[in-house]
Amino acid sequence: MEMVCGGVCVVLGWLVLILTGHQLTEGTGLQLPGDYSISGLFPLHKLAPSSSNLPDLGACKEGKFNKHGYHLIQAMRFALEEINNGTKNQHLLPGVSLGYQAYDTCNQPASVLATLAMLAQQYQRTLGNNTGGDQRAVAVIGPDSSSYTFTPAAVLGSYLVPQISYEASNEMLSNKLLYPAFFRTIPSDKNQVDAMVQLLVRFNWTWIVLLGSDDSYGLQGIESLSLQAAHFDICIAYQGVIPELTSANNQTMRNIVKNILKTKVNTIVVFSSKTKVSQFFPFVIEQGVTGKVWIGTEDWSVTTLVSGIPGIHTIGTVLGISIKYTAITGFEEFESHAVPKLLSGTSNGTMDLSVECLQNTDLSSMAAENFSLGDYDIKSSYNVYKAVYAVAHALHQALGCGLDECQKSEVLPWQLLPLLKQVRFSVGNSSIYFNENGDPPTGYDIVNWIWRGTEWSLREVGSYTADPTDLTVDPAQIEWGSDDGYTGKVKEVPPSICSPECPKGHRKLQTGQHKCCFDCLACAAHNFLNKTGSTRCQKCELYQWSPAESEVCLDRTVLVLAWGGPLSIALLLLLALTLLITLGTGVIFLLNLGTPVVKSAGGHTCLVMLLALTAAAASALCHFGLPSQTDCLLKQPLFVFSFTVCLACVTVRSFQVVCIFKLSSNLPRAYDTWAKNHGPEVTVLVVSMTVLLISVLRVTLNPPYPSRDVDFYSDSIVTECSNTLSSWAMIELAYVSLLSTLCFSFSYMGKDLPANYNEAKCITFSLMIYMISWISFFTIYFVSRGEFAMAMHVLAIVSSVLGILGGYFMPKVYIMVLRPQMNTTAHFQNCIQIYTMNKD
Repeated sequence: MEMVCGGVCVVLGWLVLILTGHQLTEGTGLQLPGDYSISGLFPLHKLAPSSSNLPDLGACKEGKFNKHGYHLIQAMRFALEEINNGTKNQHLLPGVSLGYQAYDTCNQPASVLATLAMLAQQYQRTLGNNTGGDQRAVAVIGPDSSSYTFTPAAVLGSYLVPQISYEASNEMLSNKLLYPAFFRTIPSDKNQVDAMVQLLVRFNWTWIVLLGSDDSYGLQGIESLSLQAAHFDICIAYQGVIPELTSANNQTMRNIVKNILKTKVNTIVVFSSKTKVSQFFPFVIEQGVTGKVWIGTEDWSVTTLVSGIPGIHTIGTVLGISIKYTAITGFEEFESHAVPKLLSGTSNGTMDLSVECLQNTDLSSMAAENFSLGDYDIKSSYNVYKAVYAVAHALHQALGCGLDECQKSEVLPWQLLPLLKQVRFSVGNSSIYFNENGDPPTGYDIVNWIWRGTEWSLREVGSYTADPTDLTVDPAQIEWGSDDGYTGKVKEVPPSICSPECPKGHRKLQTGQHKCCFDCLACAAHNFLNKTGSTRCQKCELYQWSPAESEVCLDRTVLVLAWGGPLSIALLLLLALTLLITLGTGVIFLLNLGTPVVKSAGGHTCLVMLLALTAAAASALCHFGLPSQTDCLLKQPLFVFSFTVCLACVTVRSFQVVCIFKLSSNLPRAYDTWAKNHGPEVTVLVVSMTVLLISVLRVTLNPPYPSRDVDFYSDSIVTECSNTLSSWAMIELAYVSLLSTLCFSFSYMGKDLPANYNEAKCITFSLMIYMISWISFFTIYFVSRGEFAMAMHVLAIVSSVLGILGGYFMPKVYIMVLRPQMNTTAHFQNCIQIYTMNKD
């Protein structure tokens, strides 16, 4: 509170002094009369910090000369001389002379005091107090830093006095609600932050240290950069603030360096003013920090104030953001010619009012120092040069200037403000204008510090444009610093990451609070990850698969018994042979329908059996190719029903033979009644209709449908019909098994019958083939669902048919075709007599 009150008292004191018209000492070279005046705020001296807690202000000339400020004011003087003489553009403000009055902003109170002095001049003119000529400025150029600019920008904005800064880059100054009259010829720090982030992304530096100076420039910069970095997955391992160098802060400086070393970070972003960072780097050098990459802001990356620190060439690589500029033709010559002019006093201007502590600098004394013009000075001077020309172009519009003359009239600052927003002119190849926030469209150069021993130079290695956002960098032009402190030895980009990127097929598992630090875990099977940086594996689509650690999903293999496959062709040939044998057997039985062999086999029942076997064999065709709904509805019920009909016929025939030879005497009337009333046919029909009913209920209540099983195999799709092992299917299986058991039992009971009627061995053989085939199929089906299992299903069907054909029909075909003498009534009666005699 004391500091605030003290500052207010000092400011009010100076304001009263100015308003009373008190005469003070004239400066040398800081004032020039003209038809219209521009005020300039330049840091001509470096004033040591006051030990007092009060914001008192001594004379700025008590500080050291600031060569940078000298070049800035010379740039303003050069631009005004060009305009007044019509050197570059004789049609710009013809017949009008521009004057200036410059203030030395050696510290922040000086900047505030200069602002109030300029406002006092505006107030004097309003009161009609014009004793010393019109000193009122139509615009203000400066000051040089963001921290010195906030108060002037707010105060001048309240009175709509245009202000154009050449070095204040804080993005908060773009707020037109707070600073409506503020412009600048240096890009906003928002663009600088974007450029830095793009540079970090370009080299994959995701694990960084962020440092900022303890002022509005640095604090706002690190805040913006930390927010922006989060959007690009850049982690800040350590964030520190560089304080003003005092004896009390020495340990703080050392602690910052120690924290940098602890983080094991290779890239350090330093968003700091040149003054603060020049006080910090000696502590970096002191603790032997080498091999790091330092990313600097435009305020310090090109200044000799930092590059001239002894031993700084050992710190590693410095990549800096540098303001783009166009060379000012004739400026260096102007400065060299300005030295004798200032020394002779020929450029002195006389004005009645001056502020002694701010305007008593003798430029001739500074000129005598013959300051060198460095890159940093040239670029900042170019910004001053553009600012003066912007005011001149706006004034040109305000005065309605033509090619040869202007309408000289009073121009108030607020009248110039909207015209500044509309100016557009060129300097060299650069187009100069301001956007809606008062910011220029200027981009940046990316520069690299080059060391040859202790000789320092800058190399342009890239550029950045804000609209559209684009960063171009040529890594081959960058000389990376090595651990021994010299550039050019390291060829590869130094990494700066907490954890290396996970290989494809691995996801990140964050360890700790930073998402840049993680472990890599392999994605499980049926998951994939084809990009780095993700924390979640993606599941494959339903009909795709992937092994563990996969970066892509593969299409599953569709398991199907394809029509054109080698195995399918072999099965189809076997099926065709089976159907041909069945058809041939049917023809033979039909031609020999009245013979004893056919009658003993069942007569017309044999034709029914052969028809059923044909249907059973045909059901195998439903197993080839992709299953359809019709295939699923037919293939299992058709085989079960057809084969049941065949088994029923064999069972009834075996029962008849057993009854005739063994049970007829025990149940004569019952058997006769059953036989004479179509008992065999009815029995076959009932048995067949029962299984048909079961099958119909099965497909009605729980209909099968084509399915694609992705659970049995991890990498394949099993194409089959659903409900293969449903409860209804089990009932069908149990029914057929029971019928097979009955058939086998009746056949076995007739094992001692006459040879022509003894079919026990043949039927047993047929049933054994049938059972072995289906047991084999089900065994394979439970462990495999591939093409071989599908082939086994077809083979079980064909084997069952061939088993009945071979065991029941082929012996009879053999007799009918090859042993016709055995196909006679006499032969059969002889066999029966022999059986009867042996039994007696």
